[in-house]
Amino acid sequence: MVRINVNGEERQVDVPEDMPLLWVLRDELNMTGTKFGCGIAQCGACTVHVDGTPTRACQTPVGMLTPDSKVTTIEGVKGKAAQAVQAAWQKLDVVQCGYCQSGQIMSAIALLTDNQTPTDQDIDAAMDGNVCRCATYVRIRAAIKDAAQTMRA
Repeated sequence: MVRINVNGEERQVDVPEDMPLLWVLRDELNMTGTKFGCGIAQCGACTVHVDGTPTRACQTPVGMLTPDSKVTTIEGVKGKAAQAVQAAWQKLDVVQCGYCQSGQIMSAIALLTDNQTPTDQDIDAAMDGNVCRCATYVRIRAAIKDAAQTMRA
């Protein structure tokens, strides 16, 4: 039995400790907002926050989490950065197919939580590894800048 804190709620799951966090979230906890993309931590679709840090859930064994670890998924984001990012994504119509967007949003929230005045280089570094097959990168960058401006206002 593995104990895990997801979105502020303590959960217990009967899974092997080497099971990727992604499958625990999706298959055991029925939280399908976090997506499977590549399975090798290269696309970012599976990005969640572990203790506030963007983490690729497809390559994170659930047993690597400590009892104090706090996992936040797209379903549980809240706060000023989350609100600003989600509003900017809608305002600028970032989503095309939408498959990668939960990972993109999770990475953007982490960036703006730590840095409300990101440069293009900061955005590139934070979003590196988040692949958008629809190539909405220009809109993603614009939305991050818009969200940052909203947070500073």
